[in-house]
Amino acid sequence: MILPSSFEAYTQQLMGTQLYDKFITGLNSQQPTSIRINPFKIRQLLPSQTKPATQGQPKANATTTSSTPDDTKATDATLAEDTAMSTLLVEGARRVPWCQWGWYLPTRPSFTFDPLLHAGLYYVQESSSMFICEVVRQLIHTPVLMLDLCAAPGGKSTALRTALPKGSMLIANEPVKVRASILTENVMKFGHADMMVTNNYPRDFQKAGVQFDAILADVPCSGEGMFRKDAEAIKEWSPDNVEHCWQLQRSIVEDIWPCLRPGGLLIYSTCTLNAHEDEENVAWIAQHLGADVVALDINKDWSITGALTGHQPVCRFIPGLTPGEGLFMAVLRKHGESSPIKWNNSAKRAKPQRIDSITQELANKSSHKHFYKSFNKNGKTFNKNAAQSAIKAVSTQMQGCTQWLHGDFDLTTDNDLIRAIPTNWSALYQQLKASLHILHAGIEIGTIKGKDIVPTASLALSVNLNLSAFPQAELSETDCISYLRHEAVALSSDIPRGFVLITYRHQPLGFVKNLGNRANNLYPAEWRIRSSHTETATSEVFNKL
Repeated sequence: MILPSSFEAYTQQLMGTQLYDKFITGLNSQQPTSIRINPFKIRQLLPSQTKPATQGQPKANATTTSSTPDDTKATDATLAEDTAMSTLLVEGARRVPWCQWGWYLPTRPSFTFDPLLHAGLYYVQESSSMFICEVVRQLIHTPVLMLDLCAAPGGKSTALRTALPKGSMLIANEPVKVRASILTENVMKFGHADMMVTNNYPRDFQKAGVQFDAILADVPCSGEGMFRKDAEAIKEWSPDNVEHCWQLQRSIVEDIWPCLRPGGLLIYSTCTLNAHEDEENVAWIAQHLGADVVALDINKDWSITGALTGHQPVCRFIPGLTPGEGLFMAVLRKHGESSPIKWNNSAKRAKPQRIDSITQELANKSSHKHFYKSFNKNGKTFNKNAAQSAIKAVSTQMQGCTQWLHGDFDLTTDNDLIRAIPTNWSALYQQLKASLHILHAGIEIGTIKGKDIVPTASLALSVNLNLSAFPQAELSETDCISYLRHEAVALSSDIPRGFVLITYRHQPLGFVKNLGNRANNLYPAEWRIRSSHTETATSEVFNKL
């Protein structure tokens, strides 16, 4: 691996010869392959004694050790799940020590062709980034409103939502539109309803008038810690880029700082190695904005390195020392009296949106031909009677939509999209909707098309899906790959007509509309497998289920 000479000179001086030599050895070694299991879905595969009593929203003490805020020790239920989990994974898998649901794999499978990846049962994530779960386990013990400021592609967001206490709500934001669409896909596949995806700049949250209990700022950086993983990062590196990055990072944190409540936590993270973007910026935040750096209890066996300059209690993951990519993380507590925001209580005072109010909302759109064009066969002349008939039919179907989910939700419409918003943060959603560009919230359960409500992939992949609400078609691995390519699939003749839930190893993937002689594939075209290869997964993540 050929590194820029200026990078070598600075980094060797920063680390010292001994540490630098270990780092170079790490860069030239094979990077470990790691995944993070989705506990909200994997429990369906565990032995019955480890499963939750009811379907849908999991119990807090049965997800991860970080979801048991009143006790740092794993519960008996957690240990039972942990033992059962080891029997599901391929032989040779070993645990990521700072994340209960993180695992190193002995080989790298063909993830693209594993339907269980697309079903959201696990996320491919390098192990250093999973450390966010340990931060939450140690520092966040009650429900919070949290923001992941620069969230794409969604690894840390889904890890956060796994680790946060039950009752928390996470907003995953990505300023870059293209990256935000990838984030939305991964959040939908993760399937947790207490999440929102936004596409905004940090300063926009000031306009929304919202304050957070905790903020993760995984800021853009020069990417030095990813040199082993991404050769392009080496090509793009330069001293000028480092200079640009540390200034941009300060600007981002300064813009979002007013949205962090007094006493709230800022988790500052980069995937770079240099002190300008790391220790120096942490010191600047503490001194200029007003915060204390919070020390974490770090197991010495994890080989996590501390500060390379100064004496702040920060965490560094350096290839060659830790089995993961380069990462820097520090936690700061904002000065001021600590008083958690009572957002949950205020949200509960909001009246749920009734089905009849949504029907009226649809009726009020009589002047919007965008809404009515699907009701009009010729697409040119507005037919009020046909439109009103369609509204009546949709209203009837929406009554049935309430049976598609487990849990307490309010329904709302966004043009022809129907969203199910958890009732406990419905008021917050309405507040943010007025100021922020929301790409996803809660569960997108269906789109209005003519007189039908077409169920969405978001609904199929939600952990709150009522599986008994739809007939199911279990597909083979080969047929699943065809489905995920957005190709036609053949269904058994005994499958009822209408909307059918497609499953693989009994895990929901999406919907088709069975017309009898054929089935229309409703898997999102933008999510389809684009690879032209015809192979299926040659290496398994899980044992045969």
